[in-house]
Amino acid sequence: MDYVPHTPEDQKKMMQTIGIAGLDDLFADIPEKYRLKQLLNLPPAMSEQEVWGLMQQIGAQNVIPAVTLTGAGAYHHFIPAVVGHVISRSEFYTAYTPYQAEISQGILQAIYEYQTMIAGLTGMQVANASMYDGASAMAEAAVLAAKTLNRTKIVINRSVHPQYRQVVKTYAWSNGYEVVEVPYADNGQLNRSVLAEAVDHNTAAVLVQTPNFFGIIEDITSIEAAVHAKGALLVSGFTEATSLGILKPAGAMGADFVVGEGQAFGNPMNYGGPYLGIFASTDKFLRKIPGRLAGATLDKDGQRGFVLTLQTREQHIRRERATSNICSNEALCALAAAVYLVCLGKNLKKLAELNFQKAQYLKTHLSRLEGWEPVFSGPVYNEFAMRCPDAKVVNRRLQNEGIIGGYALENEYPELKNSLLLCATEMLSREDMDRIVSIAR
Repeated sequence: MDYVPHTPEDQKKMMQTIGIAGLDDLFADIPEKYRLKQLLNLPPAMSEQEVWGLMQQIGAQNVIPAVTLTGAGAYHHFIPAVVGHVISRSEFYTAYTPYQAEISQGILQAIYEYQTMIAGLTGMQVANASMYDGASAMAEAAVLAAKTLNRTKIVINRSVHPQYRQVVKTYAWSNGYEVVEVPYADNGQLNRSVLAEAVDHNTAAVLVQTPNFFGIIEDITSIEAAVHAKGALLVSGFTEATSLGILKPAGAMGADFVVGEGQAFGNPMNYGGPYLGIFASTDKFLRKIPGRLAGATLDKDGQRGFVLTLQTREQHIRRERATSNICSNEALCALAAAVYLVCLGKNLKKLAELNFQKAQYLKTHLSRLEGWEPVFSGPVYNEFAMRCPDAKVVNRRLQNEGIIGGYALENEYPELKNSLLLCATEMLSREDMDRIVSIAR
């Protein structure tokens, strides 16, 4: 199809409609000094070899910290080499939707195994074939609950990851739902008394996170009773997937949905993505969960095979019947998670225990410093909030020593001044942590 540009008459009509006098008005928000006035003075073309050499010189200027203390939704874990090897194979690397089952048995089986492992880790009956990220997975669960119960109120804990709360509010706004935030208590957990007042017979879902944004582990059992007493649904989320190796599954404590971020399962930190949204539920919602599922079946010869089934995306069925417009394919990230989990097997529990122990060690030693104290008293996994004399100064000291410091909680919680959210994974040695304490002193 040939490209047909807008005619001057078309442009004039559009400018009149949006109320501008000329095309330059579209760039009014860009300061004059940053607008291009002439063609760029680009250097002569270079050969591939010359470009490679130039990029090497530029890349050599990068300073890559060897140690990071920042978690807050992105976690630095060791990734076995086999993960990268498997997902780099040509039959997997193109992560397009495997529509043709007869030539996609490998990736379909991998997705099926991924679903099985996620269902087991979350304590649920069914898990889908991955979603865009943890934030959209939580928002999708909230909307599904509202549509299922025909209710318009969504209650969310303020200790849920701030970006997750923003995405939930955007979804709710587009659907005309009300979002009510419940504060955290002094120990960092959900304020139970306020929750009891917030949940009523118009509440569709209560959204919590465990470990929450402060790293505090929530008591899902007590929350579940208050939620289901009003006929609402409970959505339990997480951002640190390795915690599933040691904590009791939320599904086993009565959650209706378990959603979260799977980046910690074999996917490296990479400037915010691509990430892996995990979505699991009870079989009651089997035909309503967004995305798609891979299923096992038998072919005409009685041999086991794998197919995509229960595809509720608007890409697969009539738009008005779709449960979601989620179309991003995170199968490659899900494959990485599956390979990672297979590599660890039952050692996932040992990895989780190691993360817990590292965090306790660092938290204990930082607490001995003058002016340092835990912000909350609740139990933690591998993240914890610490109040210190001056958060900016501490992070600057760490940065000068090649260490990425903690997340400044004041950015999202103004009441938590000079408080840092710190994360300790298996990537931190005892020597690393002792060095951190000495720098922070």
